[in-house]
Amino acid sequence: MAKVDTKGLRPETLAVHFGYEPADGLGSVKPPLYLTTTYVYPSAQHAKDVHQAYFDNEGPLAGADQPDYIYSRLNHPNLDMVEKRLAALDGAEDAAAFCSGMAAHNAIALSLVRPGDTIVHGRPLYGGSDGLYTNLLAGFGVKPFSFSDGADEADIRRTVEAALAQGPIALMAVETPANPTAAIVDIALCARIAAEVGERTGRKPVVSVDNTLLGPFAQAPLQHGADLCMTSLTKYCAGHSDLLAGGVSGAAALVAPMKMLRTTLGNHLDPNTAWLLLRSFETAALRTERAYVNARTVAAFLRDHPKVKAVTYLGFLPEGSPARAVYDRQCRAAGSTFSFELVGGEAEAFRMLDALRLLRMAVSLGGTETLICHSATTTHYAVPLELRLASGITDGVMRLSVGIEHVDDLIEDLAQALDKA
Repeated sequence: MAKVDTKGLRPETLAVHFGYEPADGLGSVKPPLYLTTTYVYPSAQHAKDVHQAYFDNEGPLAGADQPDYIYSRLNHPNLDMVEKRLAALDGAEDAAAFCSGMAAHNAIALSLVRPGDTIVHGRPLYGGSDGLYTNLLAGFGVKPFSFSDGADEADIRRTVEAALAQGPIALMAVETPANPTAAIVDIALCARIAAEVGERTGRKPVVSVDNTLLGPFAQAPLQHGADLCMTSLTKYCAGHSDLLAGGVSGAAALVAPMKMLRTTLGNHLDPNTAWLLLRSFETAALRTERAYVNARTVAAFLRDHPKVKAVTYLGFLPEGSPARAVYDRQCRAAGSTFSFELVGGEAEAFRMLDALRLLRMAVSLGGTETLICHSATTTHYAVPLELRLASGITDGVMRLSVGIEHVDDLIEDLAQALDKA
């Protein structure tokens, strides 16, 4: 049987077929699971050649379509399959997969940023990312600068100039939509500003986009000028709340140093998790489509409820607003994760959360089940109060990740819990 020609295929098809050929697995229709830590060399010379290819990209085995393997911390067949499939979904030249989304974030930062550099990012940020930029990297002499409105060119430019005054900008870290408020950032605008900085200074900041809240079926950051697309694969791509993974896709020249860094840090994606992720990729489009439909209905219910002050669902962005213009240009769907703010504060939020019967109170998002959490005391607990409030994360805000259950059951549970808020 001839190999599938994947050129021109749509993401839903690539998610099922790309990265694995049955002929490479003794005809198995699904990828085999390679549960081994190490690989036998057929000869001493081959051992030298495969190491030369891996570490120096030289020698007779360099650039081979089918790589030879050394040790599973460096690479393994299931990891290769995941990375090929992720790169295809993101429209990238290459991809690197890691043991978590935060491992992917750290790989980007540690491969690009050096003491004396600055980082520009939007607000709000996921709490783990905030800790990376404002605590860990700051301890190594890297200064972070943040803008608050990702659709406001003047705001971004002011932040860029402030950063340049303190050192070269190594990284523009964009999270869009932002966690947990679904604030949107104009990727093409950030890419254009980064290019201008490169022309002025001789060093172009790398634009990295955290695509976790939408994923590859609803947003394609590389098509809008981003250099790197980072995704917590734990979320929609895996989608069953049963594994941790993260991925970065982009040009091979940017991805390669992260793979080499992964060899040193040991934060690779193991074979079993990679195999599970390959399985999950196949149904991701179906799962997310159902979740998106549910989310719009749930968001409309919350918007009209007298005890709800605000809902950040992207589909409700006002027509004619700058954020709506960015959304229409940049996104294919509104996603299924957003926040809503209760009238009141922590006490009202806690009463509502404790009254829920069906919705599960937990962090994370993008799973088959609907999850809800109180952002200020969970995902963003470690973010300083003034920064939380400036980002719109008040004590009445809760993040909701809508799953694939029957939407009427979800609304009934929210209704009875809101009655008790």
